[in-house]
Amino acid sequence: MKVEQFTGNAAILHILDELNEKGIKEKQFSDVVDDLGNQYVDLVQEGGGVLGIALAGYTYVLEQMDIRFLQLAGTSAGAINTMLMAAAGKVHEEKACWMLDKLANKNLSDFIDGDSDARDFVDVLLSGAGNLKIGMKGMQVIDNFRDDFGLNPGKNFHQWIKNILSQNNIKTLADLEKLREQQPDGGIKTRKGESRTPDRFKRVALITADITTETKVEFPRMAELYWENKEQVNPADFVRASMSIPMFFHPYKVSNIPYGPERWKKWKELAGYIGNIPNEVLFMDGGIMSNFPIDLFHNFSKVPDAPTFGVKLGLDRVEANKNDKFFGLLGSIFDSARHVHDYDFIMRNPDYKHLLCFIETGGHNWLNFNISDDDKVDLFIRGARAAAGFLQGFDWDHYKNIRAQAAKLYQYDKATDDQVLSA
Repeated sequence: MKVEQFTGNAAILHILDELNEKGIKEKQFSDVVDDLGNQYVDLVQEGGGVLGIALAGYTYVLEQMDIRFLQLAGTSAGAINTMLMAAAGKVHEEKACWMLDKLANKNLSDFIDGDSDARDFVDVLLSGAGNLKIGMKGMQVIDNFRDDFGLNPGKNFHQWIKNILSQNNIKTLADLEKLREQQPDGGIKTRKGESRTPDRFKRVALITADITTETKVEFPRMAELYWENKEQVNPADFVRASMSIPMFFHPYKVSNIPYGPERWKKWKELAGYIGNIPNEVLFMDGGIMSNFPIDLFHNFSKVPDAPTFGVKLGLDRVEANKNDKFFGLLGSIFDSARHVHDYDFIMRNPDYKHLLCFIETGGHNWLNFNISDDDKVDLFIRGARAAAGFLQGFDWDHYKNIRAQAAKLYQYDKATDDQVLSA
């Protein structure tokens, strides 16, 4: 597919025309800017399989309104988009079209790279077949689960993301960090003229689950726990670890974990793990611990100079789960586990409701790797439409006032706690 099939779609052009007519480019969304007229925000993207194409629609509209992205975070599909955005160019450059080109021109069914029995089983699951048929096909893939803990090796995806990063001369974490440090002429600064160094904007955070030590892992920040020289690790490895959907893909294995007294101290400091360092670790999809890591960039004690926008795939908890079938029950258990941490954070920090954009994904199945071109375009439009509604409703000054009140309350509570402890 050509990028123009997405960006040139009549619905997309209409969305952008409306936003321009309403003067959205002149609206304030952040206090961090550059001399090119861009405003900067942090961005967190939720996981959701093939629905991640909708995230590209959201990102595209924001970029067309001269919004750029500082810190980036995501899980699973959100991690894929996060890495593509981080690798697409310098922090002030548009990235959505480059990212969209890579996603749209990949036959996503190639990611189902298991044997013929695995492919048949996936097709049956997605067809909505009854338990009997699913059970019969399931008998044929028992060895996949027993021997490999999943249906598909995930090697096709891993090589695909490696190739994409290589196209932009990124083969190591050091290459990625070098790109992330570059900024426009005149630099990135606040509206008051205060400079923002690369430490403020180069952070990339991909969430995965180390099921060997029961650790929620943020890559690349915690990469030193798993590799001797993290700077030489290919960032594609981080993405592969984050998108290892349980049972659908093989867990991602990292062996020869470095050990020693200093390493053990790092494990205790970064992961809270105090046991013996394992020689080998298995990673599964970060969504089983935090599918929407919106809390990563949060600082309770201050008002941010740039907001953390969060984009979610689908509406949350709008109807009860139907648990009348065994695999429906398993899905409910999995969804409950992967959402509870993020739901809890948002419940405890209601100011975040002003930062969240929900993309209504319709009837699209997040595991439908055979998605049609028309459905890809539909998801892109859905993401763009949600972004437009969010931009029109967002009020930066109002949000800062809310955060100022929250920061004062936090500081008061902390001072009170300190007094109690000292007494």
